[in-house]
Amino acid sequence: MRGGSRPAPVALFLLAASGICAQFTAVLAGDPQTSNDDKKAEAQPKGHTGKTVLFVLLGVGSVILLSFFIFKYWQKKKREEQHARLLKLFEEDDDIEVELGLRD
Repeated sequence: MRGGSRPAPVALFLLAASGICAQFTAVLAGDPQTSNDDKKAEAQPKGHTGKTVLFVLLGVGSVILLSFFIFKYWQKKKREEQHARLLKLFEEDDDIEVELGLRD
């Protein structure tokens, strides 16, 4: 188990991803009760569709970048843990050699 109160990067990623998805669903669902001004704006959906596609692509791109950086961070931490374990293994072997008189 880990000590400390800092949440895991995976938990932060999932929280951010769920927030982004909630925003997209709210925007894409739209408001069912539209006024006359909104109906006029919907007469030209080309700009609205372009903005929606842009926002979706930016959201997907940011999720991919965030996933990449979290994966690299996880690899770094795992590598540091393995290195510490390896150093500890060799450190214990040196103590045993000294105790047995094989090394001074």
